[in-house]
Amino acid sequence: MKRILLKLSGEALAGNKKTGFDDDVILGVAKQVKVLNGEGYQIGIVIGGGNFWRGRSSDRIDRVKADQIGMLATVMNCIYVSDVFRSLGMMTSVLTPMEIGGITKLYSKDRSNKYYGKNIVVFYGGGTGNPYFSTDTAAVLRAIETNADALLLAKAVDGVYDSDPKENPNAKKYDRLSIDEVVAKQLKVVDVTASVMAQENHLPMIVFGLAEENSIINAAHGRTSGTVITAD
Repeated sequence: MKRILLKLSGEALAGNKKTGFDDDVILGVAKQVKVLNGEGYQIGIVIGGGNFWRGRSSDRIDRVKADQIGMLATVMNCIYVSDVFRSLGMMTSVLTPMEIGGITKLYSKDRSNKYYGKNIVVFYGGGTGNPYFSTDTAAVLRAIETNADALLLAKAVDGVYDSDPKENPNAKKYDRLSIDEVVAKQLKVVDVTASVMAQENHLPMIVFGLAEENSIINAAHGRTSGTVITAD
């Protein structure tokens, strides 16, 4: 793989604090990405906003407004994490699908490719820019648009299971699946919209536990202990 899209959950960045940022977790991610960046990998990153806001759990305000707050939460995450990356000597840029003054730059495929060519780590904030679409869908969309070789999904669990391992101690973990199986079995790798998009565009995915040592590096190098989802 040469170009990868890494999806991080906001909750994972919060660590045991459950909200906000866990600097040790973020620094650990940054150090791994720096290794891959130094090896010549072109890296895009999408971050969820669950460490600040989960709009779908709110029933007090309009869904569109709730989702817009969630988009802004992802932008805050991207700005924070990208600056941690910069503190380690990496070049970064935060792109969003909407204008946010001088804080971010407007997303385009051409701008992404330009930055990748300059060894810049590109953060994609703001989701798709539309309500009713998750950051899972945004990650798949950006991976497809920018011709990423694979989508790496860093999660709190260490792979894909046939049922929730938190509720079922006998849940079976898959080492390898096809995207067709993910869609047919309705496995909760990403949401349904994102799964179908990945299926239609033949996007391979790797699902792994962020907490494992060097999990991001191992996934990029094809040595993951998580679940590999093939595109065929």
